[in-house]
Amino acid sequence: MTGTLTRIDRHPIKSHGRESLAAIDVKAGHTLPWDRHWAVLHEAAKADGTAWAPCVNFSRGAKAPSLMAIDAALDEKARRITLRHPERPELTFLPDDPADLPRFLDWVGPLMPPDRAPSSRIVSAGERGMSDSDFPSISLLNLASIRALSDRLGQRLDPRRFRGNLWVEGLAPWEEFGWIGGTITIGEARFRVEERIERCLATTANPETGHRDADTLGALETGWGHRDMGVYLTALNDARLETGAAVSAT
Repeated sequence: MTGTLTRIDRHPIKSHGRESLAAIDVKAGHTLPWDRHWAVLHEAAKADGTAWAPCVNFSRGAKAPSLMAIDAALDEKARRITLRHPERPELTFLPDDPADLPRFLDWVGPLMPPDRAPSSRIVSAGERGMSDSDFPSISLLNLASIRALSDRLGQRLDPRRFRGNLWVEGLAPWEEFGWIGGTITIGEARFRVEERIERCLATTANPETGHRDADTLGALETGWGHRDMGVYLTALNDARLETGAAVSAT
């Protein structure tokens, strides 16, 4: 079956905002450009930010659901980010500038639960991207799978709960799981399909409000016996991705 790429999202600061793009250039062996380029260490982190590290070291939506309601806009040339949240004033700052860090920490502080370690500093993973996987991955989400989960819960789930990169329409529910170990093409881009994505509590939060309002994990377990949604890809060639491109297994 052939699908269509309907949306491209990236998350310049891991767990702190998303932005949608009509097109993006993919580089072999890399995450999407600027996706999870920065991440926010918390005070209990064991990592120092000099290399990829597991997600437990970072402030993230699984522990701080309010973060799920952040939208972001990145000025690539200036390396400047604007963050928006329904409960906070708009913030524009430079993640690489230590002088701007206090402004960011003041802005994000009220969004952090009092029982969680506070955010402490911003680090950069560079082109590697601070993805949740231990390899530079690009995530693909099947919108039919999300609708199947929505039907089981009896409520419409905003796909942004799952913080995906590439959103595909026109497939059968869960068809993406059958691609693991193979390759797919999206327009001129080729990808190896690596593994399922196991989901966490971040998906229980509404991306409009940052409030937990859906038992996504329980519904996945009772309905299908797992907590997985979407697949991780490895980019195999340099190519331009554009919404509207055809998606097919090869």
